[in-house]
Amino acid sequence: MQQDLERFLGLKTLPARLTTQQAAWVLGFSVYEIPMLVSRGLLKPLGRPARNGQKFFLTATLEELRRDERWFGRASDAVVEHWRQKNTGRVKAQAAAALPSTA
Repeated sequence: MQQDLERFLGLKTLPARLTTQQAAWVLGFSVYEIPMLVSRGLLKPLGRPARNGQKFFLTATLEELRRDERWFGRASDAVVEHWRQKNTGRVKAQAAAALPSTA
């Protein structure tokens, strides 16, 4: 995986359209964070891909986003908020499971 990343980022010219994995490499996010950014409207895939289909992203758009400090702040906040909500739900579920039943 690391060799793939190094080889990809070492290309002189990136392809015009990138997969989710490649977009994550270009932006510095994890591959599982890209769908979070898409669902929050911070990243837009090309065309109208099926919900469970492969998504592609325009390299030129990703290059613009790489230079946008405000966008990176919003994107990073969205990832943090996603995990905060997910962890809050997990803690509540564990607390509810730990309560003694009143039967």
